[in-house]
Amino acid sequence: MIDIDITLTLPNDVAREATARGLLTPEALNRLIGAELERRRKLDRLSKSLEQLAALDLPPLSDDELNAEIRAARAERRARRAGGA
Repeated sequence: MIDIDITLTLPNDVAREATARGLLTPEALNRLIGAELERRRKLDRLSKSLEQLAALDLPPLSDDELNAEIRAARAERRARRAGGA
């Protein structure tokens, strides 16, 4: 583990509320930074997937095809939830 000293300059009201909500503890900051890193990894994966999808140069789906895909995805999600997964 690496120790990093950070100085934050926050408006008084933000600092008070963040302190009151426990957001300025090392544990909370670790969770916040970890969550942001995960969000950015997901965004990077999404961007890469969108680039790969665009490179396929496929014709757009019709409204009926799009609605069918949405219905299928929702049914799959419901089935997963019902199965306890």
